[in-house]
Amino acid sequence: MASPEPSRSVFARANRAGERVQRYWQQVTEGANLEQLWKQFRADARQSYALYSREVDWESFQSKGRIRRFLSATWAVFHSMLMKLSPARRVLLLIAMILLIYPLPAMLFTDEVAAESGLLKMFVLGAALLFVLLALELADRVTMKRDLEIAREIQHWLIPEKPPSVTNADIAFATRPANTVSGDYYDVLPWPQTAGAHTQDRWLMVVADVAGKSIPAALLMATFQASLHTLIGASEGLPDLLAGLNGYACAHSQGGRRFTTAFFAAYEPASRRFSFINAGHNAAMLMRANGNFETLNSNGLPLGISPLIQTVAPTEGAYHQVDLQLHPGDTVVIFTDGLVEAVNAQGTEYGDDRLLSMLRWAPSLTAASLLERLFADVNAFVGETHQQDDITCVVFRAL
Repeated sequence: MASPEPSRSVFARANRAGERVQRYWQQVTEGANLEQLWKQFRADARQSYALYSREVDWESFQSKGRIRRFLSATWAVFHSMLMKLSPARRVLLLIAMILLIYPLPAMLFTDEVAAESGLLKMFVLGAALLFVLLALELADRVTMKRDLEIAREIQHWLIPEKPPSVTNADIAFATRPANTVSGDYYDVLPWPQTAGAHTQDRWLMVVADVAGKSIPAALLMATFQASLHTLIGASEGLPDLLAGLNGYACAHSQGGRRFTTAFFAAYEPASRRFSFINAGHNAAMLMRANGNFETLNSNGLPLGISPLIQTVAPTEGAYHQVDLQLHPGDTVVIFTDGLVEAVNAQGTEYGDDRLLSMLRWAPSLTAASLLERLFADVNAFVGETHQQDDITCVVFRAL
């Protein structure tokens, strides 16, 4: 009778091989299932197509027939992709595509083995060149990704991880960059004020959005944070602070092209006095404890647009402070435009109306719970659509 040992040995080796394949698959997919991978691929494909098709003049193809329109659009998208490579890599890609496409008709429809053998070599060479190009682009991406990860870590140092403890206030904030790094900024800082011989408690809240995205916006965000921390100690009030920030921003805005919208608020816990200046930013939402809503609209230009001079007397374009009296239960929601301009697969924006509808259902929630529900509602609205802009939100509730 044959020994069962060889069969057991083969089974054990196959089992170990299967475990190695499974571990490697888990490493490649980072634990994602097929549905999650497909959703991620579709989101990446939409984002890439939007990038390459952005420069295509689609109206020029409308007068052509269906086949010519398809071929012209395909070439236009390919050309857009080609021109984003370096000149040497453009040539490499063109050669690879020629070597891949030219042999296909003959390989598919000819019976000549000798010719097919030579054409097959061309096809393999084209595939090899395409793989070399992929390796070169991947090396650049890995290098850039490492630099972006370092930049993201630095950004995390510049913004607070958790809200401070403020008397008569409940505060929560969160941000979600569209890319690895963000052009949004938020902070809650102690800002004591001196009244006569006494020093009173006061806090500064800031939400800012630098024009643009990714690295350029992130660099300007860092300079904004540095100038804010430098000027806050020398500024008595919001108008003085914004005048100083605007002067610095104008000196580095490239003629107004790199401006920053911002919402500044000063809160005095003892009296619950809430003062703000909205420098071209989205209108913050004030939800009173009785359910009524007020919008805290813009009352000044974005920082970096015009070198305004703040004076005691009202002047055109100067930053003027608005004072409000808050009561226990009043809630202020401050956000960047990435929240209300988030779009779903149909191209519909989240919008101010949907935000107001969501806030009406949450009058008794804590600041953290309200913020969590708001982000969940945005996620449910956009679905698989790729996030186009940074989203930042600060929820402030008077106690």
